[in-house]
Amino acid sequence: MTRRLAEVAKKVGVSEATVSRVLNGKPGVSAVTRQAVLSALDVLGYERPTQLRGERARLVGLVLPELQNPIFPAFAEVIGGALAQLGLTPVLCTQTKGGVSEADYVALLLQQQVSGVVFAGGLYAQADAPHDHYRLLADRNIPVVLVNASIADLGFPGVSCDDTVAVEQAWRHLASLGHERIGLVLGPDDHVPSARKLAAARGLGELPDEHVARAMFSIEGGHAAAARLIDRGVTGIICASDPLALGAVRAARRKGLRVPAQVSVVGYDDSAFMNCTEPPLTTVRQPIEAMGRAAVELLNTQIGGGSVTPEELLFEPELVVRGSTAQAPRS
Repeated sequence: MTRRLAEVAKKVGVSEATVSRVLNGKPGVSAVTRQAVLSALDVLGYERPTQLRGERARLVGLVLPELQNPIFPAFAEVIGGALAQLGLTPVLCTQTKGGVSEADYVALLLQQQVSGVVFAGGLYAQADAPHDHYRLLADRNIPVVLVNASIADLGFPGVSCDDTVAVEQAWRHLASLGHERIGLVLGPDDHVPSARKLAAARGLGELPDEHVARAMFSIEGGHAAAARLIDRGVTGIICASDPLALGAVRAARRKGLRVPAQVSVVGYDDSAFMNCTEPPLTTVRQPIEAMGRAAVELLNTQIGGGSVTPEELLFEPELVVRGSTAQAPRS
């Protein structure tokens, strides 16, 4: 019991005495704090006291494309924690290859009468993907927030890391090191964040089409795409995710090249353990904490009946220089 009190108190950010008052039905606790404590019990896997089991927690869907890329668990931790503090219970929906689709999860969440949905990295960022399930949410007036660039006509509010600034930081870093043949490893052609990164790069310097490679967001995809760029003489590679960058490092090594002495690589996200790779990865950091909390604030405003403009909040990234970039090799 003492351990449970301590864990719930830490999760919500209140005292153990406050948690005890909620669990024992005592007065002197605000409705918001009370609901937050009950939601924390659900999130941590503890059973509610018998007298409180009839109260259903307010549910919010948190839909992610995968958990293998560490950026998505990081977003889930921030968003889930912020939801719990507001008395909202996150329902994690993770897609699997050949398994439950994003549209299936939306149908399931609607059956559960969710209070809202946060999407982080989904089909909304691909122009050619099916979007009917998003319109279903809009038709039902379900509050929705999208994390990182969506197609233009969905009409949901969103929070995004500024792709233009991210590429500017990475490109100028490589250029300052003397790299003249810089290439990009991006996601699919219809991927909106990748399109923004490409447009930003074209505005910074010479970028031939053969210096742009597309890939699925995985280490294997990054390996294959970067191998093509290296064969075309690129010495500095900017990647649209950290797993893509790790694939690029592997591609260089498989070709007998040293990173960063002969090929420099820049990632994107600064997800977990990128400072522990060999070499430690230079990358552009997304402000996950600020973005996640802003997404929850936008969602909570809608749930409370407030209005939000369907605009995108852009957050400033930060270049983190580590060991995967160095002076360009001399010709």
